[in-house]
Amino acid sequence: MTENLFQPFALNQAIKLQNRIAMAPLTRCMADDELVPTQLSVDYYARRADTGLIITEATIIRPDGQGYPNTPGIFSQAQIDGWKKVTEAVHAKGGTIFLQLWHCGRVSHPFFYKGEHVLAPSAEKVEGTVPRMRELEYQVPKPATKEEIAQLVADYATAAKNAIQAGFDGVEIHGANGYLLDQFLHHDANKRDDEFGGSPENMARFPLQVVDAIIERIGAERTALRVSPGAYFNMQGHQEDRAVFEFLLKELNKRDLAYLHLGLFDDSMQFDYLDGSATDFVRKHYDKTLMGVGGYSAETGSEAIAQERFDLLAIGRPFIANPDYIAKVKSGESLTEYNETMLAELY
Repeated sequence: MTENLFQPFALNQAIKLQNRIAMAPLTRCMADDELVPTQLSVDYYARRADTGLIITEATIIRPDGQGYPNTPGIFSQAQIDGWKKVTEAVHAKGGTIFLQLWHCGRVSHPFFYKGEHVLAPSAEKVEGTVPRMRELEYQVPKPATKEEIAQLVADYATAAKNAIQAGFDGVEIHGANGYLLDQFLHHDANKRDDEFGGSPENMARFPLQVVDAIIERIGAERTALRVSPGAYFNMQGHQEDRAVFEFLLKELNKRDLAYLHLGLFDDSMQFDYLDGSATDFVRKHYDKTLMGVGGYSAETGSEAIAQERFDLLAIGRPFIANPDYIAKVKSGESLTEYNETMLAELY
């Protein structure tokens, strides 16, 4: 019983979705060497245009945000033009598509942009090596100066403007999964003692500045955000993180975002400092449109929506294995099971 997934859903007066299912952002590393989306990207997204909302793979806002090979950008005219082909193909099939804006922060690597350093809130290194390029070890980051933070805010806003120029219906700011904005929100990564660290208000300052700059540039109705109150990826949890996210969510409630999206691989995860699941924590503190994710099937996601745990359901890996996911779920046809070999396939 998944009928509620196929009801139209209005994000706001400007954007109406044909159903409640979103395609979660899925890093595919299929851009060319100039980080321009290719014809593979056009075909990949167009095949999934019957989804209520496509959220693109994470897309870097400027060169020093890159942490993985061949991830697309949105900072050059060639990249804008490449994405325009994607949005035109999706719109031609009646779809809606948001671009996810990304800076990897301390998970970036100078190898990709021939830079001298990696920017992050503090000089707190992530242990390990770069996925798909294990010969590259993560660097000790350089704490961003106030001037560099101000430039990052401006660059996020420019990237959002570029996304609209490329034809996107809106943007999702990647503030989750251990990347730059999330690093400011967790005590494991943020050891600052200035106005960007220490207290919940200070730790949330930069992410909120980014949200507000993008709202000012493209409108709140086209601006969404992904968050990870529960630290689990390239990040250690901390008891005091809860207060940071309570403050952040209170502030986000004052803004009319298109939606708020959880950043999770598995929503069965429990976080002691959140008194349970991250989804239930966010729902308790945020009363506007919420997108759930994290190992749900259509059936379990439909049930969670019926229970009002969230309003929209994001599906990840099953969309890689099933370009026709929406049609299969509607008809009750069995899904092709995802496996990692499919990451090398684009269909």
